[in-house]
Amino acid sequence: MRKYGLLFVCIFITSITFAQTAEVIRLTQSQAEALFLRQNLQLLAEKMNIDAAEASIVQAKLWDNPNFSLGDVNLWSTKSQREQEQIPALFGKFAKNTEFTMELSQLVKTARKRGKLINREKVSKEIAVQEFEETLRGLKLEVRKSLQEILYLQSYQKILSHQQEALSRLVAAYKNQVAQGNIAKKDLIRLQSSQLELNGEIYEVKNNFNEQQKIIKSLLNIPPVNTVEIIEENNEVKNPDDILLPKILEEASESRPDIKIANLQIDYFDKDLIYEKSQKVPDLTFAVNYDRISAPWKDFIGFGVSFDLPFLNRNQGNIKIAQVNKEQSKYQAQQVVNTAQQEISEAYNNYSATYHLFKDIQKENISDDLDSMLDAYTRNLMSRNISMLEFIDFIEAYKTNKETLLNTRKNLYTQFEELQYTVGKEIR
Repeated sequence: MRKYGLLFVCIFITSITFAQTAEVIRLTQSQAEALFLRQNLQLLAEKMNIDAAEASIVQAKLWDNPNFSLGDVNLWSTKSQREQEQIPALFGKFAKNTEFTMELSQLVKTARKRGKLINREKVSKEIAVQEFEETLRGLKLEVRKSLQEILYLQSYQKILSHQQEALSRLVAAYKNQVAQGNIAKKDLIRLQSSQLELNGEIYEVKNNFNEQQKIIKSLLNIPPVNTVEIIEENNEVKNPDDILLPKILEEASESRPDIKIANLQIDYFDKDLIYEKSQKVPDLTFAVNYDRISAPWKDFIGFGVSFDLPFLNRNQGNIKIAQVNKEQSKYQAQQVVNTAQQEISEAYNNYSATYHLFKDIQKENISDDLDSMLDAYTRNLMSRNISMLEFIDFIEAYKTNKETLLNTRKNLYTQFEELQYTVGKEIR
């Protein structure tokens, strides 16, 4: 008994733990987006690139460290050296009979190299900012499309469940009638075939739902044991006739991060070219040295300057590379603009077509009628007022019309999000 009691306690604790961790998280679309902005790991990681770019600017502002060298130190002295000349200690007994030299040098960059490098790194930071915005833009579209897909699957599962309930009632009733010999078994088999086909579709829809759960939970950084349920909001869609295509084509140049990145690349390589040209001018190294005893006179202090002679290497290769990169970036920027404009035009046309299709479907307003008709057809079949063929045709039409309505609605919102994505901003 003690063993069974311990087993019961373990099962109880496990069930409590599971109940505490596995839960249904109900979110509106706006709440899901807010959670995404706070918790998405890829977004948080990408944001750190901005901090790294800022650190590169700090690094570019730093001066080179001075260089200190100590040399020509005799670690011991011979008897003849000591007899020839006694070298006094510097203080106390330190460095007695010891000769050495010291040098302190400082590299000084010429031609404003530090300032030009800082200017280039500032552009790098702006690129990092826009790369973060580009990542945000792509992930936001992915979140919104996944939310619409979940809303579609939630609604479609309810439709299939309603149809499944109707078929289950009919199958149960027909089994009784077949057992009593009132109807032929072929009608029952036909119903059971429809039920089996419907169960297969429900299975496929559940698999798709599970896949979307994986996507949205990964994007929102939600534990895998939980289930996300999206609460539908009454968001009005914008009439495409109120969206001016030439206007959004123009706005894209100012709002799309990828276009901004392409233009910043031109600026980056322009500043890189300026920096590489400044490398032709040799830097200067100033030095001060101290020689204790080996110079012409004791305790010699001297000053000097050194620099490369720019006869062989005038940084020609790096300058040429910077020039090529600058010209190449101009072509690439133009290509990005051209691609963006084509994407906007395509997204606008797709959205416009779907919007008008959705409005036409709404005018018919057959969704509620279909639900009431399904119940009526079920009752009429059980009363034998309609044939099995009529009922099967209706439930196929019921499912097809419901799916078309939901699919068109999903496509409408998804294509509007794709249009906003191509423009690079919220369309108000």
